[in-house]
Amino acid sequence: MERSELEQYGITWTFDRPVECGKFITGDWWIVGPVTVTDVTPGPGPARSGEMTKTVKSSYGTVAMVDDSRMRNGSMIVLRAGIDQGYDSRIVNYDPSISIRFPCALQPNQTLISSVSHETFPVEVMHALLWKAEQTGTLALKSAAVLTCVKQAPPHDAFRPPYAGVEGTIYQAKAIQWDLLPRLAPAGAVPDWSQFERYFERPWLDHIESWLLQVTGPSENQVNYGREFSRINSMASLMLLLDVSPERKEKLLRGFIQWGIDLSGLVKCGRKWSGDGGHWNGRKWPILFAGLLLGDAELQALPSSPDALFSEDQQTYYGKSWDGQRALYQMVWHTLARRPYEEKDPKTWDHFDQRSDGYRGVCSCGWPGTALAAMLMKAKALWNHDAFFDYCDRWMEHDTDPERKSLSLPATGGGVRVDPFVQAMWTAYRKQIPEQPCSSSWRKWIWNDMEKGLGQFVPNDHP
Repeated sequence: MERSELEQYGITWTFDRPVECGKFITGDWWIVGPVTVTDVTPGPGPARSGEMTKTVKSSYGTVAMVDDSRMRNGSMIVLRAGIDQGYDSRIVNYDPSISIRFPCALQPNQTLISSVSHETFPVEVMHALLWKAEQTGTLALKSAAVLTCVKQAPPHDAFRPPYAGVEGTIYQAKAIQWDLLPRLAPAGAVPDWSQFERYFERPWLDHIESWLLQVTGPSENQVNYGREFSRINSMASLMLLLDVSPERKEKLLRGFIQWGIDLSGLVKCGRKWSGDGGHWNGRKWPILFAGLLLGDAELQALPSSPDALFSEDQQTYYGKSWDGQRALYQMVWHTLARRPYEEKDPKTWDHFDQRSDGYRGVCSCGWPGTALAAMLMKAKALWNHDAFFDYCDRWMEHDTDPERKSLSLPATGGGVRVDPFVQAMWTAYRKQIPEQPCSSSWRKWIWNDMEKGLGQFVPNDHP
């Protein structure tokens, strides 16, 4: 098939000539290049006359968005992860030098990411997942689509290569090892399959290493906070372990594997997901899951590479808390470096410690489903950080005690500490999981220089 223009999610790309094109199994377009993209609609450029944006600040008073009309509907080619973006100038991390100008010569193994900006606020944010107070917000982007340039037409069952970087690795659906998925009887009310298929239908933009992702969007593609990243991952991966037909699972499975492939490309582009409050949870498991299902050793090993850093690992470690617990939580960064606090008597906690314990609830609500899915798939050793699993056991058992529960903020609206489906699956299956190999080493994150933000993992005694 040859076309001179392509459209997806409200975005149209126009080329200098008819190009050979097609779709990956996840629905994103590929084109055989090199090729020149002469134009994109809606066009990147200044805001419409009269449009105004009020200054938007975080809950801590930091400015996130300003009334800046220079750029809307921007496009990017992401070769390295970074803190800046070229999509919308209202967000304070806008850098005009990385906004793509058209015509644009697109080379094989490059991916063009194009966006549509919101013109008015507030906007609806995946309301089926969130409680009422968070169902609307201020997000600059409405939609985004990716256009991947390839050297030659990929196989008919090809996943899209990662949208970041230029490696262009092609994985195929025929490699999926369906037999690795347990066939578990559902416990509790199973989330709506079509809703979760929709969550993973479009690409999630996660190359921006800044808390400003919270106001970026695109609202029609993804969630924008790590609590929801990990909640969606937890529920989706447990759904894929249920005893339902492959036909029922297939679309969600493909979308979840694609998410893992995209995250693997970001690791290779230098992306790190540190323990910064609740922002960066939920990025490790999709890579491991994709590696397992595709039988790919490189994907399976990637999260343990020296270049990788994941929030769940940085925030969990072994020690001894004030009430005798051994698998502990720490918030290692929130505007500045933080020290461990759980070893201290709560009577001595300062406001930084209290904030850390508040974020303990924010982070922990999305973790247990991921830990359960990984253990059910016998992937605990592959995860390679036992403290995460032991901490999840603690959260689901000991931390339900009234005395302890009162110290942490409610995790998901209404005081729910995990999503009901995760709770039901945990109750049904956690104690049935046999012992399995653990990680080969135990680590704890420490700060070498808190003022400069320099730290490292060091050996951590396993109790």
